[in-house]
Amino acid sequence: MVDAENKEKKALWMAAVGGLPRGGCDSCLEENSRACSCCDASGLGPCPDLAKIKALDGPCAGANSSFIHAVINMVGMLIGLGQLSTPFALENGGWASSFLLVSLGIIGAYTSHLLGRCLDKNPKLRSYTDIGDAAYGCRGRVIAATFIYLEIFMALVSYTISLHDNLAIVFAGTRIMAPWPNLSTSQLLTMIAVLVALPSLWIRDLSSISFLSSGGILMSILIFVSVALTAIFGGVRSDHHIPALRLRNIPAISGLYIFSYAGHIVFPNLQKSMKDPSNFTKVTIVSFTLVTALYTALAFMGAKMFGAGVSSQITLSLPRNLVYTKIALWATVLTPLTKYALEFAPFAIQLEHNLPGYMSSRMKMITRGGIGSILLLIILTLALSVPYFEYVLGLTGSLVSICILVILPCSFYTKICWPNVSKPVLVLNLVLIVFGAVLGVAGTISSGESLFRSLQGSIPPRHHAT
Repeated sequence: MVDAENKEKKALWMAAVGGLPRGGCDSCLEENSRACSCCDASGLGPCPDLAKIKALDGPCAGANSSFIHAVINMVGMLIGLGQLSTPFALENGGWASSFLLVSLGIIGAYTSHLLGRCLDKNPKLRSYTDIGDAAYGCRGRVIAATFIYLEIFMALVSYTISLHDNLAIVFAGTRIMAPWPNLSTSQLLTMIAVLVALPSLWIRDLSSISFLSSGGILMSILIFVSVALTAIFGGVRSDHHIPALRLRNIPAISGLYIFSYAGHIVFPNLQKSMKDPSNFTKVTIVSFTLVTALYTALAFMGAKMFGAGVSSQITLSLPRNLVYTKIALWATVLTPLTKYALEFAPFAIQLEHNLPGYMSSRMKMITRGGIGSILLLIILTLALSVPYFEYVLGLTGSLVSICILVILPCSFYTKICWPNVSKPVLVLNLVLIVFGAVLGVAGTISSGESLFRSLQGSIPPRHHAT
């Protein structure tokens, strides 16, 4: 029984890998000469974070995911780093900015529906990049893949910044003598944590790290519950005034809201994993409703508890003496460590299959692991050099996520389904494309300027802690 479950998990893992050649999965990765047998595997659908690995090119897998499982998967894909910054965004944008948060949730559900319609139009399409290819050919596939990789890279930088900020609180008062005088204790601890996670990038058998996916979801749930318990039992006054609207801050905080709904790159793969793909639209409606409600509740809880003093990450504002705070901080610290290998997998496997065929498996593993290690060290260097979580995350949302969330799905659907697109839907899609472009450009300029001024030393990072 256990062996059967392990085989099932491994088949799902390999079905989730986007970089494999079409028609290749488990056996294709292990031995390029063997035939693919993944279509015969059965499973319960993709794991929430592992499904991101399918974003480039998802080969066939067992379509046995139920409605409830699909909802859990989609919610797991959406909830993550974005929830930390919603209180900060609400306080800086005013309570009226919650309408933007909710609106983006509605738009996200709609554009997810559009992706599903594209898949219905052509059953051969299996991934986000497949849809881009069907819409605009090779150029569309390259554009989609570029935004996917860029979002993964920038998200990992943000995760590492979050790791650094929360480690500084977890080990407050700890002094470590660094061999380099310019390194602080928190920076050294971050380096150690990243080095601990580094060997996971060398693992070739992806099924051996599948537990990391569910670990990431558990950490997100712990963070939300900890904040809620602090609001109820933590003795923190929840009577701070939230301004109605700070219009000039909307471009800056819009990227934080946008990033919170960044998950569309895996939705086509989730739809293909469903037993009944016709329920995909219902899954998106239920999932985005739950996630939007959670984000809105967390945003108002954090803003009311800490007001103008709320940090760009809610965990940094929680009272340090509470058990809930320690749980939330450790959950936030452990979350990035569950992400590195999972997020790197699409690039790693694509890289391995692009290497010359005459290279041995050992040499391919060394090349893959070496390049992955170099990329992770680059991410670490950037995170320590640019310790401005809210600006990096906002820039990621405005520059990259807005395209994946709004612009590309509307554009792909309009192109693929052009003969069947009604005039109202066409107008709506064009309006959303323009809206996304304007919001993205304004947010990119605002976050970029703030980041540049922060690097110049004129704006301090918002890392308050009570």
